[in-house]
Amino acid sequence: MAMKKPTATIIFCLLLSLALTGCSSSNPQPPAGATRPAQNSPSTAPANDSEPLKVTIGTWKTAQTITPYFYQDFSEGKLTAEVLPFTNPGDQKTALLAGSLDMCGTTIVSAILAAANDEPVVIVAGLCNKCSALVAASGSGIESGADLKGKRIAYVPGTMHHILLLDVLRQNNLDPDKDVALKRIDFFDMGTALAGGEIDAFCSGEPYPTVAQLEGYGKIISYPYFDDSIGAINAAMIVTKKMAQEQPEKVQALVNAHVAATHGLGADPKLWLGKAAEFGSDPAVLEAAADNIELFYDIDEAFLAHTARLAEEMLALGLIDKIPDIDTMFDLTFLNNAKK
Repeated sequence: MAMKKPTATIIFCLLLSLALTGCSSSNPQPPAGATRPAQNSPSTAPANDSEPLKVTIGTWKTAQTITPYFYQDFSEGKLTAEVLPFTNPGDQKTALLAGSLDMCGTTIVSAILAAANDEPVVIVAGLCNKCSALVAASGSGIESGADLKGKRIAYVPGTMHHILLLDVLRQNNLDPDKDVALKRIDFFDMGTALAGGEIDAFCSGEPYPTVAQLEGYGKIISYPYFDDSIGAINAAMIVTKKMAQEQPEKVQALVNAHVAATHGLGADPKLWLGKAAEFGSDPAVLEAAADNIELFYDIDEAFLAHTARLAEEMLALGLIDKIPDIDTMFDLTFLNNAKK
């Protein structure tokens, strides 16, 4: 009989503990008005250290911006990555700021515009260099930048290709507002527009210039990169400043995966070109375009200097009203940790 009282007490305590646990669930219902389940949110953290971290990344479906598609493969089981495709950097940044993405790609031009507008994003790693070409319609008589006068030219604002096109026009004393007709067309539609006679030229990223040339409806008239003062810088990966400050472990995991994936793809070009072919590009086109594509991640002092000079160029072109603080555009803490 002496044992019954303690046993009853223990059972009562266990029942009370279970009841309290049910009242403080670790998976509460989402607040009213939420449109996305909590378990799919970009900020979802793993339940424990053994579970992969769920992340959502935005990028373009092109060979040069393909690295995020390999984050999960090169994360050693630490990430479950959802990759969402976009057609331009502005939409990616908007989704990032809205909280729909953990990380996304951007052009350096777009990043400078964001910094000039005091938008709370930071560059944490490089993505790609080069990739640009100026293409004219076959039979158009356009052989150089000087021949663009009076022509219809497609571009995507906020991209490095846009800046390079403006520089070509300036070098040839052509006013972009008076001497040519600039038409905003997504990269994916430029080839169709050129082949159909809707435009006379476009400045775009690979593989579209190479496609136009190999299929015969266009020809590459130049790779209009800047000299060594700016070089061939193009795109990078960004996160919000809030994410970097409040969830550094998640940002570190993403940058680690980015560095590992970039190394892996550099060591096996067939791997990334094969994946890029799944986006609809002919493997022969991708192989021909590969020389004009550079995947990278590292950001050094030269890259920072090139970014500063690009900002000066954008100011001279009237695209920004002020040159932002270049140092605050970058948070290289995570990249330096990953390189170690």
